[in-house]
Amino acid sequence: MTYQECLDYLYQQLPMFHRIGNAAFKKSLDNIIALCDALGQPQQQFKTVHVAGTNGKGSSSHMLAAVLQQAGYKTGLYTSPHLKSFTERVRVNGQELPQDYLVDFVTQHKPLFESIKPSFFEMTVALAFRYFADERVDVAVIEVGLGGRLDSTNIITPEVSLITNISLDHQTLLGDTIPAIAREKAGIIKPGIPAVISTGQEETAEVFRAKAAEVGAPVYFAGDEFRIEPTVADLARQVFRVYRNGSVYLDEVELDLTGFYQRYNLPGVLQTLAILQEQRGFSISEQALRSGLAQTKTLTGLKGRWQVLQQQPLMICDTGHNEDGMRQVIAQLAALQPKRIHFVFGAVNDKDVSSILQLLPKDYTYYFCQAAIPRALPIAELQAKAEAAGLKGTAYATVPAAIAAARTKAAPDEVIFIGGSTFVVAEIEEL
Repeated sequence: MTYQECLDYLYQQLPMFHRIGNAAFKKSLDNIIALCDALGQPQQQFKTVHVAGTNGKGSSSHMLAAVLQQAGYKTGLYTSPHLKSFTERVRVNGQELPQDYLVDFVTQHKPLFESIKPSFFEMTVALAFRYFADERVDVAVIEVGLGGRLDSTNIITPEVSLITNISLDHQTLLGDTIPAIAREKAGIIKPGIPAVISTGQEETAEVFRAKAAEVGAPVYFAGDEFRIEPTVADLARQVFRVYRNGSVYLDEVELDLTGFYQRYNLPGVLQTLAILQEQRGFSISEQALRSGLAQTKTLTGLKGRWQVLQQQPLMICDTGHNEDGMRQVIAQLAALQPKRIHFVFGAVNDKDVSSILQLLPKDYTYYFCQAAIPRALPIAELQAKAEAAGLKGTAYATVPAAIAAARTKAAPDEVIFIGGSTFVVAEIEEL
């Protein structure tokens, strides 16, 4: 097989959540257990950090991987979905999975896949675990795909579990209330393994305390120990003063991730790193911590998080795609104080799009579009819902057409924003 033939096989043969949605989600760990049994239990051959949450789990995973890499550990990073290339999902010290490894893995294990019939995600998780074991990584940061309790990644026994912000998303699979979703995320809390909660939320705190008590795991609410004070924020970086238990812990710590929402992720990342160092035998110097946070994008290849694509007009994209994520995006756009905002917006058909549309300002100029995946919400339906929400704009059949139109119409001192769905962001040429 060529690499492209290998991808075609995976996309066509294995049910893929990112393309078809809920039908690809397996409510059981049986397949991933069978796959990893057949592959020699690779997930037991290296240390792990497990990261779940609704918003922030991707950024937090990349920050953790960057710091561990700077501390001298050979570091694996598993995230999903990818934006441009399948190989983005699996990295070692920032380097993407080699295409040849994927082809060899699929060629060798085709009979296994045809026997077990895993989903695309289950196969990818097994591949990542086998690759990390073959590469002899010291530690791997493993991001949950969806939920936690029944997610394919949930067969690891990590050094520490991190749960970021919880908000409404994937309600049809995870539950339609914040506590119900939190219970699914809490499924990654393991007996005796420290669990870190990034942001203290009244609706979720008791859920996490109850789960931790049930399995005998210590639980840490990072906001109780770490306080973040922004000192500088621009389009290139953010700088914070960090307090730990009331005293200055780090002064002038820099992040190259510029989204406002990173200030909610940072306490969880710092608490997780502190536990790794103070309880799990890791050696992480202040220099490694500072260097990793300041160069997360460079070290890990993270894209699509409040990413500036061009100036004049300023063009920014962000993968935030649920209510909480969109609120953060709108707040950050308002902080730019632009003369006018041109918003390229698309969505998927299994989200509560109407709730998100209700949040969007009516004075933006909208360019509605449809991503090139089966899950995309049809453009006519999106435009009808947008008009019902009082939003005015023009419909475009494709993402590139919508972006081109926004570029034509935006003046040099105006702002173009591209978002609404990870899959809209994935189609930006400059990414």
